[in-house]
Amino acid sequence: MNYTIREIEKQEYPLLDNFLYEAIFIPEGIEAPPKTIITSPELQVYVEHFGELKDDRGLVAEVDGKIIGAVWARIMNDYGHIDDETPSLAISLYKEYRGLGIGTAMMKEILVLLKKHGYKCVSFSVQKSNYAAKMYSKIGFQIVRETEEEYIMVYYL
Repeated sequence: MNYTIREIEKQEYPLLDNFLYEAIFIPEGIEAPPKTIITSPELQVYVEHFGELKDDRGLVAEVDGKIIGAVWARIMNDYGHIDDETPSLAISLYKEYRGLGIGTAMMKEILVLLKKHGYKCVSFSVQKSNYAAKMYSKIGFQIVRETEEEYIMVYYL
C-alpha cells in the first residue's frame, strides 16, 4: 500500500479528536465507549488547543489523499508523563490500516522529528494487553514504569 507521512497542517488539527478516539485500546470482547469519552479532562490533554503550545508536534499518514492515521506529541501531564521536558506521544490508525507497517513508520518518523527539535527522549503509556506494545519494544522503547494494566515506555533520542 502506498502511503505518505507528513507533518500535520493547522487545518487538520481537528482530526486529532477522531484519532484520539481511535487510540483508545478496546480489548477483545469489550464494548467500545461512546465517542463522547474524549471530552473527559484526562483525554482532552492530548488534543485541547493543539498547535498552540511550542512543544506540539504531529504527523499524519495519508493514502490516496485521505488521512488514515496520526501520531502527535506534546508536553502534558498524561498517563505517560515522565517530566516537564519530555513530550508524550499518542498514535492511532483507522482499523482497516492497522497491521500494515504504517504505524511503525509513523512512530519512527516522529522520533526523527523530535530528535531534530532537540528533545532527549519521548514517553507514552500503552496497555499491557495491547498487541502494539511489542512493536514499540522492537522500535527501541523501554519500559521505565508499569501499573497493573499499563507500561510507561520511553525512547531515548
